Amino acid sequence: MRTVYLDNNATTSVDPAVVGTMLPFFTEQYGNAASMHSFGSQVASSVRNARRNIQTLIGAASEQEIVFTSGGTESDSAAILSALETQTGRDEIVTSAVEHPAILALCQHMEKTRGIKVHYIPVDPFGRLDLDAYMSALGQQTALVTVMWANNETGVIFPIADLARLAHSCGALFHTDAVQALGKVQLNLDASGVDMASFSAHKLHGPKGIGALYIRKGVRFSPLLRGGRQERARRAGTENVPAIVGFGKAAELAGSRWQQDAEHMGRLRDHLQYGLLHRIGRSFAIGDPANRIANTLNIAFEHLESDSILVLLDRAGIAASAGSACASGSMEPSHVLRAMKVPYTAIHGAVRFSFSRHNTREDVDRVLEALPPIVERLRETLHMPAQSDIPSAAHLDATQLTNVHSEVVQ
Repeated sequence: MRTVYLDNNATTSVDPAVVGTMLPFFTEQYGNAASMHSFGSQVASSVRNARRNIQTLIGAASEQEIVFTSGGTESDSAAILSALETQTGRDEIVTSAVEHPAILALCQHMEKTRGIKVHYIPVDPFGRLDLDAYMSALGQQTALVTVMWANNETGVIFPIADLARLAHSCGALFHTDAVQALGKVQLNLDASGVDMASFSAHKLHGPKGIGALYIRKGVRFSPLLRGGRQERARRAGTENVPAIVGFGKAAELAGSRWQQDAEHMGRLRDHLQYGLLHRIGRSFAIGDPANRIANTLNIAFEHLESDSILVLLDRAGIAASAGSACASGSMEPSHVLRAMKVPYTAIHGAVRFSFSRHNTREDVDRVLEALPPIVERLRETLHMPAQSDIPSAAHLDATQLTNVHSEVVQ
């Protein structure tokens, strides 16, 4: 049975065309892009081509505004630490309460170790930023605002251009973690006012371990990694050329088809949402239905634990998640859902389905066939009463899960 993979916000499959583009740089074209001889300059030319493909996809004014990194987390760290170092006399950060752990963990670390003041802006039950709280937090001490373009758990899109304009009104820099937005919405960073933006290749069918940081021309930047003068002295270290050219190819493919892909994924998402909500009682979709990326659906099932649901889905050949892959394994409810004030009876039972261009209508139908009986049998095993005001149920043990799975598949 083919696995139905619906965890594309965690990572995507590498497109075969991307793999084909990368292979020669492991064998025939293995030169160092920084070398002066022709063997190295040929490789450097391929790196420049990849940079231009990414420039086109994100709407940057110049290829020189693209700095290659190891991924979104490094890009986020480089942006935040650079802003604190270059914005002399400013020691405050403004961010949202629903950021990726790559942002929140560093902000919390800076609070503890350097006394940086961080303002965590709340969101409403739809995941939308509290703009009044945001404007109140901005001030002459604000060094940086960092707000994600699209949320990785709910898909909710933030008004980045407006937020950047407000940040600049008090002299602060503006950074966005745009990892989940890349290849899913149209980006025009040159017109957006964004000073820095983070990207990762493995979210759009590129390889893992490669990302980029957009740095607007004229923005002062202090490197995270120092040493050689690679990336115009903004990120030291020998370039990961196979991954860079793979990222460039993935960006080229996304640029030619992102709108087609978004329409396709949006239809699948809506079909799954409609089907689940009509087949499964005491369930609801999380996030702003009018303003989210097309590939992401987060559904909460009342009085259940998402881990139990996911285990049984996995046994049925369906891969989904409970939220951010970087926070998996935690027994605590998602910080995103807590910030959205998802009811206690549902917060433990949220499941995220995230699509890619490779998913099909048949994939959705598989989920619609498998998930309702899973939920029904889990609730029966927990002896759930008819009322919906009981606290969230504890995890089922392994024996109970096995019994439920056996009953569902029979």
